[in-house]
Amino acid sequence: MSEVFNNHIHTTYSFSPYTPAQAVQKAKAAGLAMAGIVDHDTVAGAPEFLAEGKKLGLPVTVGFEMRVTHAHTAIGNRRTNHPDQTDCSYFTFHGVPSGKFDAVTEFLKPIAEARGRRNRAMCQRLGLDYERDVLPLSMSHKGGSVTERHILFALAKGDYGELGRLKADFQDYIPAGRDECPDIETALAFASANGIIAAYPYLGDVTVSVTGDKKAQTFEDGYLDALFAILHKLGVRAVTYAPSRNTRQQLLRLRALCEQYQMLQICGEDINFPNQPFVCEALRDPMFANLRDTARMLIENEKL
Repeated sequence: MSEVFNNHIHTTYSFSPYTPAQAVQKAKAAGLAMAGIVDHDTVAGAPEFLAEGKKLGLPVTVGFEMRVTHAHTAIGNRRTNHPDQTDCSYFTFHGVPSGKFDAVTEFLKPIAEARGRRNRAMCQRLGLDYERDVLPLSMSHKGGSVTERHILFALAKGDYGELGRLKADFQDYIPAGRDECPDIETALAFASANGIIAAYPYLGDVTVSVTGDKKAQTFEDGYLDALFAILHKLGVRAVTYAPSRNTRQQLLRLRALCEQYQMLQICGEDINFPNQPFVCEALRDPMFANLRDTARMLIENEKL
């Protein structure tokens, strides 16, 4: 397979050194055939991303990422894909039609407000001034989100290497509550009502972190079969994963479960550090040809 792509690029509207336009430019220069924006808790950077994609002739797709609680489900308090909490999971929402940006913004508004309150509490623990030290590092004034990485970036005084080390061992993390993490059923219903594809991001047990911001830790692999059965029962119909982060054995097992439960497979290489390559060489393996077709489908979903 010659085409490579990425549907999980972060921008300055969550945490990244790249503006939405720069992200498209970097994707184009790297030779990506398609690119997707997935910022945390916001789609505010999507119009700029789409405009730059059109300008450069690069097919692009829009998504966002947020956390949902699963504590009340059969998963309970088991750790899924969240390094810092066991009662919630990250989910990505792909193929967001431009006509639904306002609806997404309204849906995410109370989540962003709750996150702001928790951010301030973490800053107090760390001796940081939220307004002075953290907000200027974000695009919050234009609807961007403020994440834990912004806080740690302020603490690291702009050093990405130090940020990675701090993120891997964040002692002052305050767990996100239900006001910041809606029920998984609520999030899935919103996605379905607005023509958006909700996907569970598989992380898999980590031995060596690709980005240096995750410690060696176990996640879903110990109960992956049961997790897939639960996700399917909840109505999750898509899974996203990053081929460069997992072993071939992990990926073969994951893909077999996706086929068993007829889960759509989406590729997403998490881009939010300056030293990360935009091209995932693993995607050149013919094994991942189906991911290319899914990337094209996401773009068509937005058009339709």
